[in-house]
Amino acid sequence: MRTLIDDSSARLRRQFSLLVTILVIMWLLELLDVLFLRQALNGLGVWPRELAGLWGVLLMPFLHGGLPHLAANTLPFLVLGWLVMWRRTADFLAVTLITTLLTGLTLWLFGSSRAVYIGASGLIFGYFGFLLFRGYFERSPQSLLVALLVIFLYGGLVLGVVPQRSGVSWEAHLLGFLSGAICARILSRSRDSEPAPQIIFPTDADEI
Repeated sequence: MRTLIDDSSARLRRQFSLLVTILVIMWLLELLDVLFLRQALNGLGVWPRELAGLWGVLLMPFLHGGLPHLAANTLPFLVLGWLVMWRRTADFLAVTLITTLLTGLTLWLFGSSRAVYIGASGLIFGYFGFLLFRGYFERSPQSLLVALLVIFLYGGLVLGVVPQRSGVSWEAHLLGFLSGAICARILSRSRDSEPAPQIIFPTDADEI
C-alpha cells in the first residue's frame, strides 16, 4: 500500500510539473512580449496560406493577445489538462500534439486571410472535447464521471464554438473541439484493441 501511494504521489508531481512548465513558458513569453516587444511575437501566429505562417501552427498555443487573454486561459488549461492526463500522461501528450496540429493546419488552410490566429483556447477546447467524447466512446464509470464534472465546470464553453463577437476565433474553438473528439475516438479505439490480460495458472513443473 505504501508503494502504491508513493507511486501515485510521484505521478501527480510529474503531471503537475509538466503542466506548470508549459504555463511558465506561456507567461514568460507573454511578459516578454508585452513589456519589451510591444506584442511583436503575435506576428508568429498562424497566417492563413502564408508560408511563414506555418510556424504559427506550433507556436499558436504559446502566444496571446495580452495578459488578460492569457490569464483567462490559464485555469481552464490547468484543470482540463490535468483531467486529460489523470489516467495516462501519454493521453495528454497525444491530445495536445494532435489538437495543435489539426487546429493549426486547418486554420492555415481555410482561415480568414485578414486574421492571425493566436492563443491556447483551441487547445483548451481540444481537451474539453476529448473529455466529453471519451465518456461517450468508453462508457466507463470513470470517463462518464469526468465528463459530467467537465460539463458542470465548463459546460458554457460549448457556446464558444459559434460566432459571438469580433476578435474571438470561434473557428479555432470549433476546430479544437472537433480535434479533441477525434482524439477520444482514436485513443478509445486503441484501448479497445488492446489484448485483455491473461491469467496463467502454474503447472506442476512451475510449482516445484
